[in-house]
Amino acid sequence: MKISRPGFALIWTGFLSPIATLFSCSFSSKACKKLYLEASKNKYDLIIVPGVPFENLEWGRTMKARIYWSKFLFDEGIAKNIMYSGSSVYTPYTEAEIMALYAEAIGIQKQNIFTETMAEHSTENIYYSYKKAKLLGFKNIALASDPFQTKSLRTYVRKKIDQKVTLIPIVIDTLKKMEPSMIDPQIDYQQAFKQDFISIKKREGFWKRLRGTLGYNIDSTAYQDSTLNNQ
Repeated sequence: MKISRPGFALIWTGFLSPIATLFSCSFSSKACKKLYLEASKNKYDLIIVPGVPFENLEWGRTMKARIYWSKFLFDEGIAKNIMYSGSSVYTPYTEAEIMALYAEAIGIQKQNIFTETMAEHSTENIYYSYKKAKLLGFKNIALASDPFQTKSLRTYVRKKIDQKVTLIPIVIDTLKKMEPSMIDPQIDYQQAFKQDFISIKKREGFWKRLRGTLGYNIDSTAYQDSTLNNQ
């Protein structure tokens, strides 16, 4: 069914603005549109979409925005495939698998959906996903997320990943236009449940989590096995 609460895109904008103002770390609406227009001239073998915790057994506005943005890029032919990234970090549900279930439920073909399930921080989302994508043979790769996260990862991507990775932040005006056709599908979230889950807050102290956020806890040996499962 269609979403019941009005103004999803406006709520998303309202959610983002205070954070952007506080940290001055979000692409402006004008910058998002410019980056999108530049990216739309190309086709990408794969776009990477960082995960969001699955809380209260439903997708939140941030997850919904990122998934619908990835669908838009897929439907427009800009992205040939999508890789959702994220482990079970704050809840016992693996973020990438939850997002993959929602993506399929809203119409993205399963064969075009990939997951990366090691990442526990934004820097790890792009690092591990990029390594897995290259191992799977994808060449032209982009990062697609909200304006805040995309800009916050820009320097890391350029210095630590690959300067050729394109950034495609969400264009809020596009979400507004998509809103009337958005649905809230039911998924079998138990498929993404991790039995032995322990929250990162219990596994790691504040400083270690901060190091992870900055990209210092990365396992550089990850995704080196050419026999890994494509999904």
